[in-house]
Amino acid sequence: MQGMKKADVGVAVYLLAAFVMMIIPIPPMLLDVLLAFNISVAFTVMFGCMFANEVLKMSFFPTILLFTTVFRISLNISSTRLILTTGDAGNVVQTFGQYVGGGDLVIGVIVFIILIIVQFMIINKGSERVAEVTARFTLDAMPGKQMAIDADLNTGAITDAEAKEKREKIQEESNFFGSMDGAVKYVKGDATAGLVITAVNLIGGAIMGMWRQGMTINEAMSHYMILTIGDGLVSQIPSLLISLSTGILVTKGSKDADFGTVLVSQLFGVPKVLYFVGAIMIMLGIVTPLQTLIFLSFGLCFIIVGRVISGTIETAEIEHEVDVEEAAAEEIRQPENVTSLLQVDPIELEFGYGIIPLADVNQGGDLLDRVVMIRRQIALELGTVVPIIRLRDNIQLNPNQYIIKIKGVQVSEGEILFDHYMAMNPGYVEEEITGIPTFEPSFHLPAIWITEGQRERAESMGYTVVDPPSIIATHLTEVIRQYIAELLTRQDVQNLVNNLKESNPSLVEELVPKLLGLGEIQKVLQNLLGEGISIRDLLSIFETLADYASTTRDTDILTEYVRQSLKRAISNKFFPANETTSVVTLDPKLEQEIMGSVKQTEQGAYLTLDPAKTKAIMDSVGVETKKLEDLGKIPIVITSPIVRAYFKKLTEDYFKELVVVSYNEVESNIELQSVGMVTA
Repeated sequence: MQGMKKADVGVAVYLLAAFVMMIIPIPPMLLDVLLAFNISVAFTVMFGCMFANEVLKMSFFPTILLFTTVFRISLNISSTRLILTTGDAGNVVQTFGQYVGGGDLVIGVIVFIILIIVQFMIINKGSERVAEVTARFTLDAMPGKQMAIDADLNTGAITDAEAKEKREKIQEESNFFGSMDGAVKYVKGDATAGLVITAVNLIGGAIMGMWRQGMTINEAMSHYMILTIGDGLVSQIPSLLISLSTGILVTKGSKDADFGTVLVSQLFGVPKVLYFVGAIMIMLGIVTPLQTLIFLSFGLCFIIVGRVISGTIETAEIEHEVDVEEAAAEEIRQPENVTSLLQVDPIELEFGYGIIPLADVNQGGDLLDRVVMIRRQIALELGTVVPIIRLRDNIQLNPNQYIIKIKGVQVSEGEILFDHYMAMNPGYVEEEITGIPTFEPSFHLPAIWITEGQRERAESMGYTVVDPPSIIATHLTEVIRQYIAELLTRQDVQNLVNNLKESNPSLVEELVPKLLGLGEIQKVLQNLLGEGISIRDLLSIFETLADYASTTRDTDILTEYVRQSLKRAISNKFFPANETTSVVTLDPKLEQEIMGSVKQTEQGAYLTLDPAKTKAIMDSVGVETKKLEDLGKIPIVITSPIVRAYFKKLTEDYFKELVVVSYNEVESNIELQSVGMVTA
């Protein structure tokens, strides 16, 4: 922390010094120190860019460009002030003006002009274009990279933490290259400003020398020309280094490799290339009038280096083969590691090789994208996170077959026809279409397989037509809905609690773990999910649990209280607004019998009804709910609040789709119509 504070102070002093130099005159000796410091900073930036393993290691480079540009401009202003006022800009400026030109003003001017042209026309222009194109391509590629991360996450190739890290890195890259696109303009503007300042120094210096110091025009031009060239060079050389740093950073092809190693290996890593170059150099030395000794020497050097590299590559290949063989032998000698085989994936989708194209992005398959959408859909619908869905091919299955596993156990299966569509009659199609008879796997409805050519005709006739990926995705979604309560783990509940705690810390601290443990909350949430009730409104659920957990810790009773607090959501789910809903009621005498048979134990409550009585109740439920099914309605039974949970447990093994709702879970504005009564 102390080091960070010192660094902050250092950066602040660096910027403050720049603004001070713009306002206050500084002596030539201090200017020499600051010019030397500026050159050292420029070299530091250049070598830092060269040896950065990836561009994000220099993520603050656009800011560095801005700071160094401001500092360099302030030095230009200080040196210009000294040149125009005293005719002495210090040792560094004087030495650069005399030494670079070799004492010849014409040569000095030519060298200075060449530096300006190189920086303007080559480095700046190229860096600007590369930064612009890289920024555009990086931003355009973001959606594809995000989808690739989601696909890897859903197939289990990466974890949630790795996916989060990759997304952050993509965001940082887009921000960096977007900033670089604009930051390159600093360098270009800096070079332009340097050129203008040079002209001002030359013209203004000559005028000041003749006017104030009584020099002749030749003396003034000679004296101030040296100072102008020196000032221009001492400014443009660091600027050139910064421009070069910018070019290096935006043109790096490898994101994770060392710059020098990759550069040398790519240039001199292929022996065949070196042999060709050596032969050409030798031929030029023998056939042409060029210096024979020089060209023969270079040719022999290239051939010798090529032979050395060829031997190195052969040795590396042999060592690699030996290492592979030793690793294989070591693997055979080691005892079998079965730990990785013990892990069970929560959800698996296995398919035959005929379905692989649907899951392969390179072949145009979008099954992975649909799996991502399934997880999002369930999260919005039920308020819980679906575990990672593992997709894998299985050669033991039929080519067009797929199976769905929950915790390693197969729970459902289906079969599709590739390049075909499934057509289903919604009930009002008069003219039938020919096809291969089948059953829709999610709801076991009769359907037929049709070809691509029959698709438009089937749709025009009123058939519901779906493609194979949609069939698999729908089937998988229904299976997940069916088993989502079982898939909710304590860790999932802990994650939900942590999310709620960020916005409602006092509620969470009151409830967990003082009133209820994590396992008890998990049981309540599983009870809700098991009957298709969304737990997305976790705040209302926890508020209700906090209200009643002090009087009872029975998770079934707490579930009923929670359901009553969620009656708006339950009514909205099962009872359409502005419409009378047909339901089946429960005989009050039967409700009393059910409550009389409830036995409470430490493990929870259970029913002790006579088997014959249970069968009579189930027969009555079947008869009454069939009335609703014949009307095309969802089978719904309305009971009193105290009986609802026990009646649901009694019927869930016989009627899985039966909806059991208590009167307290129905909004007052809902209109109900009883079409029957369950009796015993």
